Amino acid sequence: AHPDDEILGCGGTMARHALQEGDEVHVVFMTDGVTSRGNSGEFEALINDRNSSAIRACKIVGAQPPRTLGFPDNRMDSVPLLDITKALEEVVEELQPQIIYTHYAHDLNIDHQLTHRAVMTACRPQPGTSVSEIYSFEILSSTGWGSPIAERSFAPNYFIDISAMWEKKLAALNCYEDEVRIYPHARSINSVYALASLRGAMSGINKAESFQMERCIK
Repeated sequence: AHPDDEILGCGGTMARHALQEGDEVHVVFMTDGVTSRGNSGEFEALINDRNSSAIRACKIVGAQPPRTLGFPDNRMDSVPLLDITKALEEVVEELQPQIIYTHYAHDLNIDHQLTHRAVMTACRPQPGTSVSEIYSFEILSSTGWGSPIAERSFAPNYFIDISAMWEKKLAALNCYEDEVRIYPHARSINSVYALASLRGAMSGINKAESFQMERCIK
């Protein structure tokens, strides 16, 4: 949904795909991530800074230069879901991805929710689709701040070892220095470290990113 979500949610996994397994990794942002802040006179500078951060972060983890679909930041609910889905379908048709990582359905942030819905619709399992796997990631703050109702709680069932890619994830995250907060904020470096350690301990490894499997066709 926003530049920095990709690194928080699956930066180590992206690096593992690209740098360790030789996969081609693409990033699609739905919004610029900044125009819901400040005033219109600052937007151009804010967008340029965020785009520059995203390009540097993606380069560090071995991903291709990112693209942005240009939907309104933190106002994606002002756009018909059909329009969002169609824009995403064009990218899926062009890239023919096999594995998709996206937001969790019940994150607090509305852009995250609509990104998830658009992905699931654009990547529905029609005959001939390229997409065989879809996973939802967790975003420190938005996922944890969502409703505590049991059926809406993030329940990871897929873990990826990012121990060898941990430094890449941190270096990429540091590209978004304006988005990193001071502990005990959920989006602090300490919290990112703690979550990766917790998910690693849950799966018997050093550092891990965890996901909720949405679909897996083999």
